[in-house]
Amino acid sequence: MRRLSFLRRLVWPSVLLLVAAGLVFFDQDVEQRVGLSLRLLGGVVGCLAAAWLGSRLFGLFADRRRRHKRPYPRLFRDLVAVLLFFAAIVASAALLLEQGFLGALAGSSLILAVLGFAIRNVVADTLSGIALSVEAPYRIGDWVDIEQVARGKVIEIGWRSTRVLTLDSTYMILPNSQIARRRIINYSAPKPQYRAQLSLKLSREVSVDAAKEMILKAVGEARLIQSEPAPDVRVQELGSEGNSYAVRFWLSRFERDVDCRDELLSLIDRAMRQAKVPTPRMQIELNRPRRETMLPVDHETEVARIFAAPPKTERIDA
Repeated sequence: MRRLSFLRRLVWPSVLLLVAAGLVFFDQDVEQRVGLSLRLLGGVVGCLAAAWLGSRLFGLFADRRRRHKRPYPRLFRDLVAVLLFFAAIVASAALLLEQGFLGALAGSSLILAVLGFAIRNVVADTLSGIALSVEAPYRIGDWVDIEQVARGKVIEIGWRSTRVLTLDSTYMILPNSQIARRRIINYSAPKPQYRAQLSLKLSREVSVDAAKEMILKAVGEARLIQSEPAPDVRVQELGSEGNSYAVRFWLSRFERDVDCRDELLSLIDRAMRQAKVPTPRMQIELNRPRRETMLPVDHETEVARIFAAPPKTERIDA
């Protein structure tokens, strides 16, 4: 049944290719009787039919590969079809204009260069989308974190943009060129399970062993995280203001990240309050700058002294 559906996809391109071959074959008879050349028409139809048939064959190959290995991206398949039809159009233009293939290609390249400069942003997004589809850093359904751009689930990958649904049910449409320049973290590959961690700081009055025991006991009551592999606690830093700890745990799916963190922090806070763990304290000292010893100056007294002084006189002898 599947093989029959594959053959149906090849029927119309094959029929069109046979029609083109018939037009070229009967060209001499028709040209002698009617004076109309069918070679050009047959050549154009044959080029388009060959491109159509080639794109269908590549599509069938990609569908067959999907059952055994990693499938080709849909965008890559569309790109192959575009290249085949572009070559067919250039060949048809060469036949109609009675020029060589290189001449038609040069003229088409000039037109494409002008159009590419006018729509360079769209071209950049499209080329970035092709690169992302070939490298495949994420697939549809993966939870990703695009640095300083978005964090959510990929729901569609297009030629120009990628659509992401965030945890707040916000629908974001991101240009592919913007994504290609950012760091991408895929939480769904190679497996949906991954390890997350929380950072805590406790007072130095609590020993490391006691702090680990208390945190592990609190985390053991959590229901949303995975029990296997088991969560653990690691010391990150011993400081004068307090000791830093990293609580590491495993999640089954990324969409549970926020709820798991809320549950763990609530359990740890309750355990700390029950154990009456002192909070880290920070000691701040303010050092005042030294003032230079200066005698205060009373401006009013100084002005009165100047005006109260007798004027100086000079004696001139005749």
